[in-house]
Amino acid sequence: MKKTLLIVDDDLSILKLLNFILSKDYEIVVKNNGIEAFSWLEDGNMPKLIISDLQMPYFDGQSFLKNVKISGFYRDIPVIMLSAAHDLDEQVANMPFKVDAYMHKPFNPTTLKTAINHALKVYDEQDSN
Repeated sequence: MKKTLLIVDDDLSILKLLNFILSKDYEIVVKNNGIEAFSWLEDGNMPKLIISDLQMPYFDGQSFLKNVKISGFYRDIPVIMLSAAHDLDEQVANMPFKVDAYMHKPFNPTTLKTAINHALKVYDEQDSN
């Protein structure tokens, strides 16, 4: 059975690209913003990893991440942030919550897959302890 990844981004081309790159190895769930994504989580869904854009309308990536991390149910889910923001390093450094990896758009698909594999491996090791 494939592990489920939740991808949250308002850019349709990024969603299509991520689905194309990752759907062979993972079950992909896509949401267009943080509100849709958090609602999906609250419906009882539990992905193995979240990939989220930082800059989105309605409920941006930082707000979405904050809500995920303060939740008792979802706080241990690994998160990879993507963004085209020029100050992404600074934004991630100033977040009050841990991000497992972050990448600038455009990203290298191989680097993203490596980050996903690493985050899932760490998560699985913590989960088994």
